[in-house]
Amino acid sequence: MSKRKGTNAERELVRTFWKNGWAAVRVAGSGSSHYPSPDILVGREGRRLAIEAKITVDDKKYFPQDEINQLKYFANTFGAEAWIAVKFIGILWVFFSLEDLNETTKSYVISKTDVDLKGLTFEDLIGN
Repeated sequence: MSKRKGTNAERELVRTFWKNGWAAVRVAGSGSSHYPSPDILVGREGRRLAIEAKITVDDKKYFPQDEINQLKYFANTFGAEAWIAVKFIGILWVFFSLEDLNETTKSYVISKTDVDLKGLTFEDLIGN
């Protein structure tokens, strides 16, 4: 998946939050900063979310352990909930808590089969 498609997917998610009354901002260069930072920061009425957003054509999406550890660290320091947003091609955005990720020896993984078992829809996440 190209970097451009990932950037466009993040922007789509930011627009979706704004359309539903949430403030949202994309953190440009989040993967290349020396400091931990999520892809997207979202907030509304005292609730803050730090989101790592990914789009994939594959049936599984892997996350390096360091990426998840940095998201945890940022979210804890910022006072936000840490979430993973995945858009499998052909499926709407699905959100996973870090506890719902499957751990392997070197990474974490979410698969299409986890969508119905563990994933939240956008509406479930924001409480609509």
